[in-house]
Amino acid sequence: MTVQLHTLPNGLRIVTENMPGLKSASVGVWVMAGGRHERAEQNGIAHFLEHMAFKGTKTRSALQIAEQIEDVGGYINAYTSRETTAYYARVLEEDVPLGLDLIADILVNPVFDPAEIEVERGVILQEIGQALDTPDDIVFDWLQEAAYPDQPLGRTILGPVERVRAFTRDDLAGFVGERYGPDQMILAAAGAVDHDAIVRQAEALFGHLPRVRAADRAVPALFKGGEHRVLKPLEQVHFALAFEGPDYRDPMIFAAQIHSIALGGGMSSRLFQEIRERRGLCYTIFAQAGAYDDTGMTTVYAGTSAEQIAELATITVDEMKRAAEDMTEAEVARARAQMKAGMLMGLESPSNRAERLARMLQIWDRIPSLEETVEKIDAVTVDEVRRFGEDLVGRVGTALAVYGPAEAAPRLEEIRERLVA
Repeated sequence: MTVQLHTLPNGLRIVTENMPGLKSASVGVWVMAGGRHERAEQNGIAHFLEHMAFKGTKTRSALQIAEQIEDVGGYINAYTSRETTAYYARVLEEDVPLGLDLIADILVNPVFDPAEIEVERGVILQEIGQALDTPDDIVFDWLQEAAYPDQPLGRTILGPVERVRAFTRDDLAGFVGERYGPDQMILAAAGAVDHDAIVRQAEALFGHLPRVRAADRAVPALFKGGEHRVLKPLEQVHFALAFEGPDYRDPMIFAAQIHSIALGGGMSSRLFQEIRERRGLCYTIFAQAGAYDDTGMTTVYAGTSAEQIAELATITVDEMKRAAEDMTEAEVARARAQMKAGMLMGLESPSNRAERLARMLQIWDRIPSLEETVEKIDAVTVDEVRRFGEDLVGRVGTALAVYGPAEAAPRLEEIRERLVA
């Protein structure tokens, strides 16, 4: 498998990876414009734009977009994160030109029809309502807000209802003008792809786009921590705890990820074994390490009953402290194996491979080889994992989000006191 890179004169970066033996491919454009690039009055607009992607262009109606991709058995979709908005298609080898043409049409020729804006506004308001009715989703939005209060990185991706109700066609077009320049885009393709053919087509589809005025950089993130508690008579208490972690480029990111896997990343992890298997206090519990351009978060989540939340929180804190002291070589080796296997098995999918290409190019401005990544995972030692765990529980910045019948749940101050005791 060969990774090839090319940059158009207007700054659009193109990266492809041919995967021999495949008959399908994934192709898409990743725009470096997500939730954290919005001003306060724009909160939710990146996601609104994603929804408008398939609602018609200057050359195709919404129905024609859907019919043309499905006529060839393909699939087209988009998503918004806090740092990226992605538009991508999965197609058979012979239909890669069609997939790329559709993606380009969506990005270059949107019409933002007022009638379609109103239809999609209603859809997004329904999505916001659904999120509010999904406790184990909304609790993470509240955790993000508690970790990064009054900052773009702490705001919800969907946006508040009042903003979504107010967005106009000019608002959508304005955000595109600010953030959708070719130098803010990465075209990534993987699978049964021909690099030279994709470059030629990309030049025809995107080469005429002018560079836009350099957009302001995202507001630097500052993990402050805090508490967000919502009492509601649900079946369970949803408990989420976060600590500041390393960013993408921090060498400790691999130790952070291995620590979170050993702590709560699988059935053999400490939290799962102690809290679910031995004590039966919950059905779901996990830990994960996420990262952004300039910060990161290690998160622990669990759902349990009102009667058991105090015990669950106490044991969670105690297990985190214990992991910082006596994490074993066997646990670290198992976590390394899980991390490598998860990455390598996932990258057998052309969609995941294209996603990795775009992500690595965004972070490093190059594509590290899989061998290089595996070497960094294998190089993480037990001492590094323990040291990371010790630093984690010793940090002042901690965020807590609790939702449900949580009267007995400990306050953030109590958790902090137990962590450092």
